[in-house]
Amino acid sequence: MSLQLAVIMVPVLFGMMGFAIDLGRLYLIRGELNQAASAMALAGAAQLIGTAASLDNATAAAQQSLDNTNNLANKYNFGSLVIGQTTGILTSTVNPPAFFAAVADATGSSGGTGTQADGTTARHVQISLTADAPLLFWAMLSVGQSRKTPIAGQALAGISAPLCTACGIAPFAVAAFDTSDTVNFGFGTPGSTGLFTFAFECLATTGGTGPTPTTGPPTLAGTVIEYVLINRLDLANATLDETQQLYKDGAQGLVASPNPNPTGSAIPLACAGINDASEMMWASAVPTTCATIIAPSASVTEAVCGLYSRFDNTSPPTICTTDVTDFADLSTLYQPDTDLVTGEADLYSSYTGNKRRIITVPVVDVLATNAAATMTVIGFRQFFLEPNPDGSYPNPADPYGRFVAQYIGSPAPVPQGWFDDHFGLGCPAPVASGPGKVVLHQ
Repeated sequence: MSLQLAVIMVPVLFGMMGFAIDLGRLYLIRGELNQAASAMALAGAAQLIGTAASLDNATAAAQQSLDNTNNLANKYNFGSLVIGQTTGILTSTVNPPAFFAAVADATGSSGGTGTQADGTTARHVQISLTADAPLLFWAMLSVGQSRKTPIAGQALAGISAPLCTACGIAPFAVAAFDTSDTVNFGFGTPGSTGLFTFAFECLATTGGTGPTPTTGPPTLAGTVIEYVLINRLDLANATLDETQQLYKDGAQGLVASPNPNPTGSAIPLACAGINDASEMMWASAVPTTCATIIAPSASVTEAVCGLYSRFDNTSPPTICTTDVTDFADLSTLYQPDTDLVTGEADLYSSYTGNKRRIITVPVVDVLATNAAATMTVIGFRQFFLEPNPDGSYPNPADPYGRFVAQYIGSPAPVPQGWFDDHFGLGCPAPVASGPGKVVLHQ
């Protein structure tokens, strides 16, 4: 009886083992495909910046993960097969990305039409791909004679709701032209207004201050927007001194650190938060009277040197090489924008670069006039850096710390942040308008 039972059960056990092996491999491959689709969707969504070239850039960024030049491409089947290629009888296919203005359009929920968006309105990207999974046990059955079966993977990523706390942004705080305008703060219609001259705040001889003081910095182009550097000096940083921190903040945005915010705020050093009323100016970058300015503040120079790297890092101004410690080594970390062709006449809608010329800045209620005064952040907005009217790049030696930019609103995602009131500042979540970050929806 035992022998007969063994004769019956052995094939059954082997069959169950074979079934488990095939089923386990199918689940593994599905996970690998979903992981690859997620990575591609996140890379693509980061390029959705509201320009005509956004879709092409997003497609190229998503496909970059399929490049196996350095053996780093997304793979499946225990990481052995490159996605998008054919190996033996196994084929994998990556469909062209689909772009949508709203999540509902991608999912078909909430009455979504499924209509795809163009580059200026796309906020979400959907990646779908398929790959043949090899069969072992099932290949011995009639349903698996092809020795393979298709498995699909899909992911949707896009730009989140506007952020309460934005990280990795530029340290140049500006005062709203109109605090009652909660959409554009009086800066005008995004992408279609004229150019602005950013200039380091100086005090009018009458004692009055504001975005356009009676006696203030001269304009390079358009209207002057005065700014101050928000204080993010990391005193506990044993690697970067103050000059290097200012350079990096200008070149890439606020630098992350586990150390406390020098303003006393709970907001991390790399971030700024709406309703944070403790913002202060960088202590070594205090404004002076406009009429007495004869040389730039060293701290402002170092930050503008960082901005300069967004245009060029092969012919740095002499003042940058002398004011920023270890400039030669530090500057190689930051490559210039890939779109510098059309210069000042370039409208943002025709921009094709890699986002280096986009800066996100905190907008405050009013600029402080001394190192002890505080400011309240009321939002975040973005500007598009332009060459000077004569075609030159920002001059770090300029006594007013001036550079030219176009107001574009908030079309581009920031590196990181929170869209809820994470730090208990009373941020009016959900925020009505402002930049978001890249998130994975599914």
